[in-house]
Amino acid sequence: MQKSKSIIYALLAAAFYAINVPFSKLLLVHVGATTMAALLYLGAGIGIGIMSLFNRQEQSVKLDRKDLPFVIGMIVLDIAAPIFLMLGISCGSSSNASLLGNFEIVATTIIAFVVFRETVSRRLWAAIALITLSSILLSFEGTDSFRFSYGSLFVLFATVCWGFENNCTRNISSKSTYEIVVLKGIFSGVGSLIIAFIKKETMPQLKYIALALILGFAAYGLSIFLYIRAQNTLGAAKTSAYYAVAPFIGVFLSFVFLREHLTGMYLIALAVMIAGTVLATADTLIMQHSHQHQHTVTHTHDGNTHTHTVTHSHKHNHYYTGGKHGHRHSKDQLIKELTMQK
Repeated sequence: MQKSKSIIYALLAAAFYAINVPFSKLLLVHVGATTMAALLYLGAGIGIGIMSLFNRQEQSVKLDRKDLPFVIGMIVLDIAAPIFLMLGISCGSSSNASLLGNFEIVATTIIAFVVFRETVSRRLWAAIALITLSSILLSFEGTDSFRFSYGSLFVLFATVCWGFENNCTRNISSKSTYEIVVLKGIFSGVGSLIIAFIKKETMPQLKYIALALILGFAAYGLSIFLYIRAQNTLGAAKTSAYYAVAPFIGVFLSFVFLREHLTGMYLIALAVMIAGTVLATADTLIMQHSHQHQHTVTHTHDGNTHTHTVTHSHKHNHYYTGGKHGHRHSKDQLIKELTMQK
């Protein structure tokens, strides 16, 4: 029951984020790009902040001083990313922008590999290559033109910023969900709003401000909140697999609400993007099972050296990476079992 609920949470998180691109494009007719980015994050911060007032019973670890560098990095990158995205949406197609959102997988993985020395499987490298190829195809203005689309380039800049931001947030993800989303929303929103004032963007009418705040609460606030809730049960890998449907929902909404037409280049890029996304999500599949292991443990007790064979059974995760898999055994767990045998 809990697992089914978490799957629904993950799919809802994807659906909420998917509405961001097409509906932002509609609002950008009346709201400046930087102002729009500010209102989206402010909506997320204010909305989740109000939710937290009704959920005071939740016990979670608060952020502390050692988390400050990651919090600052998260906020600065969250100021830049939505501004780039709004600029990309305003001068490009909504469907392209939705699909290009999957380049965030590439950016996040490469940054984790280069900066944090995380292992990347051959299957994931293949997925990265396909998603990158699709992003290049989507960045051209047409089959008869070799000019890059500025809209697509701005969206790619946004995904790179979010790739860095994901790697900052991963270091504080065990802390309070409410606190992270509220800080992210309020400070990133205020930062973008200051930039909008410097650029002298005209403030939109009150009804458009309200609509942008509501969209931000749903597309950013609720999406992040539900994503983290799903993670608690499904784990990061499976949650990201379900969340990968978001760009494709965004493409569907773009065709329905914005009447955007399909081009030959777009259909080719769509097929390549689907193949890359399938590979990326397949790489995250986890199989849990239980079996027995025997370990020989040597230790000294009462001046004598003893050797014991410890048999124990436990569940563990197998992360499939190009046909190879592995897991770790806790030293503390072995010592505990050895003590119980004595």
